[in-house]
Amino acid sequence: MILAVDIGNSNICLGGFNGDNLVFTARLSTDAKNTEDEYASRLVNTMKIHNVDKSEINGAIISSVVPSLTATFAKSIGFVFGIEPLLVGPGIKTGVNIHCDIPSSVGADIICACAAVHGIYGSPALVIDFGTATKMIVVNENCTFDGLSIIPGVMTGLHALSESAAQLPEVGLGAPNAVAAKNTADCMRSGVIYGNASLIDGMTERLCEEFGKQFKVYATGGLAEPIVRYCKTEITKDDNLVLKGLNIIYLKNNKK
Repeated sequence: MILAVDIGNSNICLGGFNGDNLVFTARLSTDAKNTEDEYASRLVNTMKIHNVDKSEINGAIISSVVPSLTATFAKSIGFVFGIEPLLVGPGIKTGVNIHCDIPSSVGADIICACAAVHGIYGSPALVIDFGTATKMIVVNENCTFDGLSIIPGVMTGLHALSESAAQLPEVGLGAPNAVAAKNTADCMRSGVIYGNASLIDGMTERLCEEFGKQFKVYATGGLAEPIVRYCKTEITKDDNLVLKGLNIIYLKNNKK
């Protein structure tokens, strides 16, 4: 079984793969202060919860946008499973071409999303990753990353609103019955849910116009569900797209 690890700013997503089959997924909170031992302990507990014996894990791969945690988590994998994980970065075969000003600046998670959407669904495509930031990623027909737009994430924007305005409360995600709501909490939810859905629709239209293509659109990330359901654009949701991309890249680098 291959352990795929996507280290994000808010969460660390784990996936166990037997071939192309995703056996389990898990999510840990990201904490740069945690040590190798602390993450090793959390890995052991995660395996127990999902009834996976650590001897079943014979390979691992990591994508990370938190550089301070990359080596820490790699060491924790070594402690628990006795293996050295692959790291998505320079020198690894991904199958993804990079078309941008500074190729080295493209995040590992973006590369994984490109590899997955091209390999599983086909491209050209537009991938929307709903996380700490909302990223709209353009993948052309040759599996080339062709640019993206980075937007403040759904919860990032909501927290900023509550923290910056003294009379606005913290609210959870959930769509009100009307866009023009009648109380403060519902007014905020309206802006967050319908506003983000409208943003996705509008940006998708602009990107299609810019590239002269009618992209198929795919959404991933922990915050996709509450927004995608209110988009007018036809969007296919795949919560584990980045993990699947990690597995594709691992297999590409370990062909027997």
